[in-house]
Amino acid sequence: MPTDLIEIDREAPDPGAVQKAAAVVRRGRVAAIPTDALYTLVADPFNLHAVGLVFRAKGRAIHRSLPLLIGDMPMAEELAKELTPRFHLLARLFWPGPLTIILPASAKVPLKVAGNAGKVALRQSRSRVAAALIAELQQPLIATSANISGQPTCHSGIEVFGTMDGRIDLVLDGGLCSGMGSTTIDISEPAWKIVREGAISAKTIQDALGQ
Repeated sequence: MPTDLIEIDREAPDPGAVQKAAAVVRRGRVAAIPTDALYTLVADPFNLHAVGLVFRAKGRAIHRSLPLLIGDMPMAEELAKELTPRFHLLARLFWPGPLTIILPASAKVPLKVAGNAGKVALRQSRSRVAAALIAELQQPLIATSANISGQPTCHSGIEVFGTMDGRIDLVLDGGLCSGMGSTTIDISEPAWKIVREGAISAKTIQDALGQ
């Protein structure tokens, strides 16, 4: 399938471009959008066909979980089994922003999205494109790095297009995203741990949590 490329202003997203991306998601297909943490593949986490297409587009092992972008706290409440005081502290300090928080998943999260591990990785992005798309769809989105697994994440829409052409339906090209990527923290167990250090340093997280 040919991949469409549409330019978009990251600071003032054109509603028409956002609606085209929303139409791709509603059809159970995959799009790429710019965020505050590089480019991201987005799709419907509740459509198992769409979930499979994300794994196929990335060449990603199917046992690995897929992070989700959310628009607000009610979405987090639906997707997590419990929102702990530690979660609320991190969300208050770092959301919206480049922090992905891993929590015990609720029954609403498909096993393929949770990687059969009973956990869900959530993030609220500062990206106006992501926020507009979530608002248009009124649901969370799969949000995994726009790259072939094992290769660097793409920093521009043109780079995404060159890498993923024929693997996804649409790229919203917002130019260069120079962010470091999202930091990921797992707070699903009593002892939290940094899974991946990105734009927010491990020391900043440690200071926030008082450890």
